[in-house]
This record gives sequence, C-alpha cells and structure tokens, in this order.
Amino acid sequence: MTARRYNVLFLCNGNSARSIIAEALLRKLGAGRFDAWSAGAAPRGHIHPLAATLLNSEGLLDPTLRSKSWQEFTGADAPEFDFVFTLCDQTAGEACPEWRGMPVTSHWGIPDPGAATGTEAERMLAFRETLRMLNQWLRIFVALPIGALDRMSLQRRVDAIGRLRPDAVEESAS
Repeated sequence: MTARRYNVLFLCNGNSARSIIAEALLRKLGAGRFDAWSAGAAPRGHIHPLAATLLNSEGLLDPTLRSKSWQEFTGADAPEFDFVFTLCDQTAGEACPEWRGMPVTSHWGIPDPGAATGTEAERMLAFRETLRMLNQWLRIFVALPIGALDRMSLQRRVDAIGRLRPDAVEESAS
C-alpha cells in the first residue's frame, strides 16, 4: 500500500526568504510524505542572497527553488493542496485565492529576516533564527498523525504549532 503524500504551500508576500526556507526544509523533513511549494502575493523574483547562502550551507539549496507568484497555483493544473501556511502578517491579512483541494490553512507568523539590519553577520543571524523556528515547527508538523485526525482536530493542531513561542518550540520538540 502506498502512503498518502500531502501537498503543502507556504505563502509570504515577497517569496524570497521565509516561504522559500520553509519549502526547502519541508522537502527534506517530509521527503516521501510531503510535497512542498512556496509563493508570494508580490514575489521579488529572486531568492534573498542571505537565504540562498544559508540554504546552501545547510545542504538545502535546490536549483528548482525560485521566487514565484501565488497565481501559479490557482489554475486547473495546479496541485490540490492539503495545507496552506502564511508566514508573514501582510500575506495573512490579504485576500488569498481559493486553493484547489480545500486545504487546512493556518498562519505561522515569523519576522522577516530580510528586514534585519546591522552587519552581515547580524543579518545572517536573523536568517538562522528563521531557519531554526521553521525547522522546529515543521518537525512537529511532520510528526502529526494526519491521517488519523479529523479536520477540526488537525486545524487546532496546526494552529497551535504557529502559536508556539520560539523558546517553547525547542522544549516541545525534545
């Protein structure tokens, strides 16, 4: 019997850092069980250079990763999504398209590492923190018994993941 694969879309306004990092992480953490994509309402058209550097250093940079519009996922040939996560407050407040598949949706707000200021090392620290938070949240997400949960229970669980404080995330993943 073949295990069910779940389709997940991560949204962020610019689709250059947070959502790209989430897509790359879920591809690794959920390999064989999840298919991941990312998109943005107003994509920047490129991956933030520090996000690319970080993903490369972690072995997560894939040549298929790119900044793209969420409009790519609204047509008849788009995947049917099981989950759609917004990662920035701006996108969470926008009217999103209707996604195929009636996905479970949730907001997992993360500060924009691309907005960090300071030295390159200080800005890279913001990207590393984004990676750390998403890594912890996604580890909890992929461990969920998705097939055994009803839709309301699943919604509560994915919402709870996005409400975890950064310091509590490490404790709950241990």
